[in-house]
Amino acid sequence: MSFLHVPSGFKPGGLFFRLAGAALAVALAAAPLSAETRLALIIGNAGYETAPALDNPSNDANDIAAALNGLGFRVMLGIDQSQDQMDTLIGEFGAAAATADVVLFFFAGHAFQVSEQNYLVPVDVNLAQADRVVSQTVPLGRVLDALGKAPGLKLLFLDACRDNPLDLDRDDSGGLARVGSAADFLIAYATQPGAVAYDGEGRNGTFTEALLTHIRTPQQDISEMMISVRKDVVARTGGQQIPWESSSLTRQFRFDEGPPTASAETIFYQVATRSADPDLLRLYLERYPDGAHVSEVLVLLAGRSEGGARRGLGDSDGDQLWDLAQRTRLRTLFESYLAQYPEGPHAAEARRMVAELPADEEAGAARRCELLATHPRDRTETTPGAPYELLAQNGAQAIQVCSQAMADYPEQPKYVALLARAYAASGMRERAVELYETAAKRGDLRAMVSLALLKETGDGLAQDPAGALALYEQAAAAGSADAAINLAVTLLEGGGGEAARGLDLMQQASQAGSSIATFNLGVLAQEGSFGDPADALPLFERAAREGEARGYRAAAVLLDEGRGVARDPGRAAVQLLLGVASDDGALLRELSTQAGNWRADTLASLQERLARVGLYDGPADGTPGPALDAALAGWRSGGFNASALSG
Repeated sequence: MSFLHVPSGFKPGGLFFRLAGAALAVALAAAPLSAETRLALIIGNAGYETAPALDNPSNDANDIAAALNGLGFRVMLGIDQSQDQMDTLIGEFGAAAATADVVLFFFAGHAFQVSEQNYLVPVDVNLAQADRVVSQTVPLGRVLDALGKAPGLKLLFLDACRDNPLDLDRDDSGGLARVGSAADFLIAYATQPGAVAYDGEGRNGTFTEALLTHIRTPQQDISEMMISVRKDVVARTGGQQIPWESSSLTRQFRFDEGPPTASAETIFYQVATRSADPDLLRLYLERYPDGAHVSEVLVLLAGRSEGGARRGLGDSDGDQLWDLAQRTRLRTLFESYLAQYPEGPHAAEARRMVAELPADEEAGAARRCELLATHPRDRTETTPGAPYELLAQNGAQAIQVCSQAMADYPEQPKYVALLARAYAASGMRERAVELYETAAKRGDLRAMVSLALLKETGDGLAQDPAGALALYEQAAAAGSADAAINLAVTLLEGGGGEAARGLDLMQQASQAGSSIATFNLGVLAQEGSFGDPADALPLFERAAREGEARGYRAAAVLLDEGRGVARDPGRAAVQLLLGVASDDGALLRELSTQAGNWRADTLASLQERLARVGLYDGPADGTPGPALDAALAGWRSGGFNASALSG
């Protein structure tokens, strides 16, 4: 089996990728109202009277409610609910659920288990009456009964697996217990059963923040969404918290039924370019310091003065800007929305978010440490990764704030790992290795992978291939997709009897949300080494949705040639348009210089779609040339329009 690049034009490419950046899909417009009846009950309990107060649950509940309102749900919302109030709401919810196609319950607050039974804690619980604490709570079984009255899908989300604050003096009272369910249930926990979860360092809990950034991804099935949520939470906590779900769903469900579109990064660039707003362009550079459009943004900024005129944005741009703001949770984007659309349909919600969201410069040491030192492979929509060179420029500041974060949160080894990375980027390898070893021993996945790379290369310590392999094994077993990929590639390249295990590891990494692993499986499928060749297309398409932009070209090749699937010039053209908008410019260059690699009917579909959005005015005859080149360049540089992707 060859792992070499295949010449451009006819094959998706055979080289396995070990490490690469990732981007997430984002909706172009508000989701259309679903024909099905959707109902949600959202409860956030934070202001406890005798139990420890919590920072995030009321924000979590309000933000989830706002998101579901925009996704066609009728929402029942309760903040800081007493036991009687929770019982009343759950009763009303159960009655309404009887006629709903999809019902959802979300709870953020204190919860605990006793004898494998889960209890949600109202704000009026009285800890002074320890022998009656359980009777003052709401059994989760009551919620399950209410959900069970619905004839359709039943979704339960619990961001409530925090350390038990009630001191019940029982061995089994930590975290939440696993719950069985009948058909058409999905039960999602903030972390695995029996474990505890961390509160977020910002506005939302770690689990809820990840849920908010993915729930609006159009055409994403809920199972795929939960993979993305889990990936983000694992990245944000260094593997200390792993969301878990139990599903007995008998059909697919998508929160957003809108058409699929490009990544958040691509849409961000498109909006910033169309607006000619230097603030948005600079914000793109901050959020995506190694993004696909960095060089283009730098050219745009260099070519205009500070006081240059900004261009107005249209209504569709407003929808994009609003979706970006909701997904990234950036106050700056909410401010930009208000500046452009002061009377827009989301202005009231934007004002609320501006008032409640802190700016990055106002954040505490923990958040500033994450912003400065997070590894690019651990980036999320709310936390951009810092390339090594950029971290080196900010090394002294990163060391300072990460040292403070480590002191503030001694129970979280991720800050030890981030401090190690800051020392490494600053050239202090010996101290970095000490910290990496400490964080790795405490279970931080990124520290294990980073330390393995140092052992593998002999950078800062003696070269130790066996030690590196042991760390990769340990990290892969604990859930690190990067470690699983590196092990898988080693085994697959070696061939022999280890190839089967290499495939298992690659599938493990793909199931953990790695776009690289999913792309690699697509390569193996189209070469006949994994599954069926027909599996390659959905794998490449999924890899592209998860952030591996080269998946667009790979999918287009299969559709253009009919390799393993029926030929489909229209779908091939859609994949090409998404790839041209999303990658580093390679596909645009190929279409401009090697258009003969593509069939005429695929190019004709490209021309027709670009004409539909006013970028091409020549004949749709499949003949390449300067007119098509200019249209594709315009599409990449601000001309992206979802209507070209339909039909």
